[in-house]
Amino acid sequence: MATAATNIRGAKDHSSKAPRRDTKTLAKTLIARFGSFAEVVTAPEPLLKEIEGAGDAVVTELKLVRAAALRLTRSDIMQRPALSSWAQVLDYLRAAQGFEHHEQFRILFLDKKNHLIADEVQQQGTIDHTPVYVREVVKRALELSATAIVLVNNHPSGDPNPSRADINMTKQIVAAATPLGVAVHDHIIVGRDGHASFRALKLI
Repeated sequence: MATAATNIRGAKDHSSKAPRRDTKTLAKTLIARFGSFAEVVTAPEPLLKEIEGAGDAVVTELKLVRAAALRLTRSDIMQRPALSSWAQVLDYLRAAQGFEHHEQFRILFLDKKNHLIADEVQQQGTIDHTPVYVREVVKRALELSATAIVLVNNHPSGDPNPSRADINMTKQIVAAATPLGVAVHDHIIVGRDGHASFRALKLI
């Protein structure tokens, strides 16, 4: 009886062990394919699954790693005034959407002490365009009682330099928000090659 029980437990223990995978080889393959770890964790699921060994479990793990990293970074910047931790804000924004394959328009809403009230993606676009509705931007700021906002969008091409459309859109938002007591602190464009600040470029 004791021997049988021992054998059963041993069989269970043996069967519960998942087969080991060569994760180092898979990691090297993924980075070779996509270019960097940041680009691996932001790669579209169908492209990840083209790599041998990158099944559902691997894709899920990669997405969880990215989500956890963004959550921690965002938590850090929410605990202090955004303008006093600007380098961290820029790191977060680049991680959040600098490697996205489609354009996103994000807004950081700040209170009078420049603490982050909300971080929202307002629009999802195509590979080279995101529709932005000035009225909706200002309306949302007023709903949240924000006194300042930071506009953010990404360029999937990798080049963060502002386009004429970016500049015109920003001017329209500044013109609509300022009379209502909402300041536009900056417009940040992020991409694989870095970021661009409208304030630093004297475009605001």
